Order: sequence, then structure tokens, then C-alpha cells
Amino acid sequence: MLNNYIDCYTKNILLIDEDPLLKPYETEIRARLAHYQKMKLEVEENFGELQSFASAYLYLGLNYDDVKKGWWYREWAPGAVGLSLIGDFNGWDPFEHLMQKKGNGLWEIFLPDSEYTGRLIHGSRLKVHVKCPSHAMDRIPAYIQRVIQDTDTSEYSGQFWKPKIPFVWTDSAFKTADISTLIIYECHPGMAQEKEGVGTWREFAIRTLPRIKAAGYNCVQLMAVQEHPYYASFGYHVSNFFAPSSRFGTPEDLKYLVNEAHVMGLAVIMDVVHSHAVKNFMEGLNQFDGTDYQYFYEGEKGNHPAWDSKLFNYEKKEVLMFLLSNLTYWLKVFHFDGFRFDGVTSMLYTHHGLGITFDKYEKYFGAKTNKGAMTYLRLANHLIHTIKPDAITIAEDMSGIPGACRKIQEGGLGFDYRLAMGIPDYWVRLLKHSKDEDWSLFEMWNILNDRRAKEPNIAYAESHDQALVGDQTTAFRLMGPEMYHAMHKDTPNLIIDRGIALHKIIRLLTISLGGEAYLNFMGNEFGHPEWIDFPREGNDWSHHYARRQWSLYDNPELKYKWLGDFDKAMIDFVKQKHILDSGNATQLMLDDTLKILVFERGGYVFILNLNVEESQVGYKVRMLKGGTYHVILNTDNAQFGGHNRVDESVLYTTEKSRKLGHYISIYLPNRTLIVLGKAKPSIG
Repeated sequence: MLNNYIDCYTKNILLIDEDPLLKPYETEIRARLAHYQKMKLEVEENFGELQSFASAYLYLGLNYDDVKKGWWYREWAPGAVGLSLIGDFNGWDPFEHLMQKKGNGLWEIFLPDSEYTGRLIHGSRLKVHVKCPSHAMDRIPAYIQRVIQDTDTSEYSGQFWKPKIPFVWTDSAFKTADISTLIIYECHPGMAQEKEGVGTWREFAIRTLPRIKAAGYNCVQLMAVQEHPYYASFGYHVSNFFAPSSRFGTPEDLKYLVNEAHVMGLAVIMDVVHSHAVKNFMEGLNQFDGTDYQYFYEGEKGNHPAWDSKLFNYEKKEVLMFLLSNLTYWLKVFHFDGFRFDGVTSMLYTHHGLGITFDKYEKYFGAKTNKGAMTYLRLANHLIHTIKPDAITIAEDMSGIPGACRKIQEGGLGFDYRLAMGIPDYWVRLLKHSKDEDWSLFEMWNILNDRRAKEPNIAYAESHDQALVGDQTTAFRLMGPEMYHAMHKDTPNLIIDRGIALHKIIRLLTISLGGEAYLNFMGNEFGHPEWIDFPREGNDWSHHYARRQWSLYDNPELKYKWLGDFDKAMIDFVKQKHILDSGNATQLMLDDTLKILVFERGGYVFILNLNVEESQVGYKVRMLKGGTYHVILNTDNAQFGGHNRVDESVLYTTEKSRKLGHYISIYLPNRTLIVLGKAKPSIG
């Protein structure tokens, strides 16, 4: 069996064979794979199959024993000298329900139905009293599945959550595999409503899901699912990893949301945070058993220098068990269809990617890489795709590490997609620092097409990151304060005209060139005018900017309607024509002086005139194939806020020349992107 984990030293690794630049690092790549295979083998030899190891939530925490008829509570706390279960059921007495210490740092207590029926009831609050060598604290159980906050004291407590009537799922017909082109709608449930307050799981299901479906998206990416004490952390400082955030409702409400999405044909993936954890003692895992190294690295190594949070020790099997079990839990108990892993760059490197430019291959290797984290991510991807073969896993990695989206046996990490994080950064830089007429089409083409072969990317013009306080949405960066008084359709405004034109072009270029899937943050598709700012002391705890103003799009008299309608037409086009599934685009023409770019993808020809002033009459456009073409999509269409300068009834029949081969002559208005497709021959 031992030889199973070193076979990577003798077998060819496809990732290295296909990329000669990796050859100097072959020894390290093989060592990383060996570390993964060794850990996987040790887990399987000691715990059975990986799925058993990754189902600890069925043993640790609160679980019912059908044979003995009662509740077990178990906790892993190797550094503690005593544990006791406390709560409403025993008047919070730390001496009444002492737990017994077992081997390997495990503690347990059994509460038989004969004694506790009527005492330990659904909704009861509870904690675990942890006695350490130097002190004692009341803590929230690590595997607790429900946490609530007291409205008077703001204190968090665990909750015994066992409804008499279990939730009934009706989503068995849904299959993620039925989604061929992944179009993601990134959402925060709390700010998904227009009201100035916190939205709920059910409000999201009833009001927001139908909007997502109608807009043409087929996957919902939910942020802030795991319990987090500080709302303004956007859900990225997690305290209770197995508990859905109670500020949005009950666990059954979240199940209702996922079920409704599936019934609508929408996949639901979760923004999972396994890169770090909140520092809080009272709510989180920090020094749970009195040591700073139970779940996290010891000393300063366990502190993230920029995020003010704790860093998991991925070399510990108990930590791997905790995190992997967390993934199993969300997949099986809540029917999630996959995960977007947050902070992957921070996990992969001991410098966490801070202040580092990944411009050389050597920066992906050496002492600054975290082999344990790489092993965890491989185990996670293997586990997820074993439980649910059609699950979706996404790496939020800005380093561009080779192999992130390659199969593990090929030398990769096993992700299905990586976020193309350089694309939104590029658009922000362009809009902040360059005039339109100075935009380089060479640079634009290179950046939008810059991705590793066989590693699918999710392209996006902006996510929640670009909309937070301190930054601006693309729409606001383009149009600024003019949006507050010139967005009525009857109000002429040159700044708004430019902004609307470029907003559409940026999105269509991004989706058609940037990757194999696409993502948008909710509301940005119709040019949501305002940034995101959660209630905090600095804004007098206001929810004014922590919401989405759907009424802006719903109002047919406002220009937001144009942007939203264009986004829907764009999404429908790329899905129906399978643009993102058709390989990389082929450049046909690029004239950086006239600002004209022509490319083909999936059999469709995209013609961009980015010139700020000059339209082109009778411009000869090279085509890959001869035939007759017609307009499929046109950013200058009046129904999308354009100036209707393109006659969409015109058919373009190719001619042929020695210089261009097949070509058409076409009128190209400035600041316009036109998509042409082959016209079907008429019958009769």
C-alpha cells in the first residue's frame, strides 16, 4: 500500500509533459503529489474511505442515537482539562453535565430521552464550558448547526435545532450536469432586497430567484452563508462553519431557497471560506481548547497579517476532518451544487500573495508555498466530485498557479474553474487611468485571452469586490453623479450615452473573450449606481447602501432598463449559441489606429469599433468563411439604449480578394460592438 503514494515519482505527469517551463520544478511537483497521496492513504487506512473521514459531523457535535435512544454530544478539545455541556436545559450549570474524556482529545456525554425529553427541546440554547489549565470559558460547540444572537445582549449561543417535521425536498429532478454553459449570478442574501434592512433566505427565494431566472442566469453563487458575527465582513470572517447565518432565517429557510432554485433549474454554489477564520474567542474556534494551535498554526504563523484572522493548520488530520466534513455537510444536508473557494492564493503561499507579482514560474515553487494547503485542496476536490460528480468547484486565485484546474492525476489541484481575476482589475485600471482614445486593443486582446490551456476560466467585468466602499461599480466609474439626474430616457446626456455604450461593450467583450464561464454581481447587469456599504458605526448603522434597487430596472422610463435588457440578450445569445464552449476566439483583424477589432468564436463574428468619434462606412471585414451573414446582437440597438445606426435587416454576403480572402463591407458606428452569424438560406 505504501507504494501507492509514491507512484507519482515513476509515472508521467501530463501537466509537466505539456508545459516545458515546469520541467525544472518536476521534483517539487512530484513531492507535492506524493504528500497528497500519502495523506489520502493514511486517512483511508485509519478511517476507511475518504467520505467516512469527511463525515465527522455525524459523530461530533450533537447526534441522535437510534439504538440507545438519546443524544450524544462529542467535542475534540485535546488541550482542555475539562468540558461540560451547559444551556437552558440545566440552568447553565457548568458542574451538572460533565463530559468524559476519551482518547485522541475527544470528549463526550450522553443524554438519554428518558431523562431529557421535555428539557432538551427544539430551540434550546446551549454552549460548552471549556476548562483549560489557566482559565475557563463558555464556548459555542465547533460542529454546532445553529447559532443565534441574543437581541438584548448581542451574545451568540448555540441552539439545539431539531424540528419535529423535517424539511421535504422536491428537487430530485435537478441535475447540475444539465447546465452546459455556466452563467453565475453572485448574490448576497442580506442585501438582495430593496428595503433598508437585512433580507432573508425566504425573501431571496420568493423575490430574487425569479429575477435571476428571468435574466437568463443558470447558477446562483451565495455569499455569507456560514455564520459570521460581523455583518460588514461580507461573510468572510466565519465563526461557525456548520451553521447557516441565522440573521437570514432558519436552516429550513435556506433549504427552501436551494430547493426553489433547483425547481427553477438553477444551480446553487456556496462561497465557502476555508482559508481563514474569525479571531473572536466567544463566537469562533480561536483557542477553543485553551491553545492557539488546536485548529490553527501556532504563534504568528497562525495570524493573517492583512485580514486580522486565524489560519488553519492543514497538516493536522483533525483540521482536515473538520474542513472536509464541512464540505460534505453543505453538499448532503443543504444540497449545494458546489463551492467557490475563497482566498485560495492566501492558502497556497505562506506570504499569502501579499505584495507579490507572479511574473515568474519560480514564484509558484519553493519554501514560500504551503504543501499542506495544496493537499487539502486536492482532497477537497476529490471528495466533492466523489460525492457529487457534476459538482462545480471554483478557485479564487490571483496567482495563476499552473494546474489549478487540471485533474489531480495530471498534476493539478482538481478545480473545475478559476476566477479570471485579472480581467476586472484591468477594466478598473483602464477606466481610472486612461482616456478612451488611448485604450490599446493589443493590450485588451492579450489580457482578455490570457489564460492557461485546458484550465477553464470564469470571466467577469466586476464582482462584489469592485462595488465595495473605496471602489466603484463599472457603471458609476463610467457615468458618475450624472446617474442621479440623467437616467430618465427623455433626458439627453453625453456622459450617460458614453457610459451606456461602454458598459455594454465591456460586458460583451468580457463574456465573449475572457473564459469558459461568466459571472456577474447582482444588480450590476443593469448598472446599479451605488457602492456597497454595510451598516457600521461610520455610517450610523445605515442599510441605505446595503441593498439592491431593483425598481431602477423595473421602471420602463429609466435607462437602467436598457442595460438590463441588453444583459439578458447577451446571456441568451452566449447560452443558445454555446459561445463559451467553443474554444478560444480567433483574431481576424486588429487596427489600433482606427480602434477596430474583429474576432470569431463559435462560428460568430464580433466586430468592434471602439473609436470615440469616427464611424466607418463600407469597412472591409475579413471573414473566416464565405456566405451570407446577418446581425445577431448589436450594442447600438435602440432597445438597449443605442442610437439605432445599424440596419439589422441588412444581409452581408461575402466577397473575395487576394489580400483578405473572404470579406464583407459593413457600416461600423463608433463605440459599437456588432455580432454577425450565418444567415439561414431561404426555402422556396
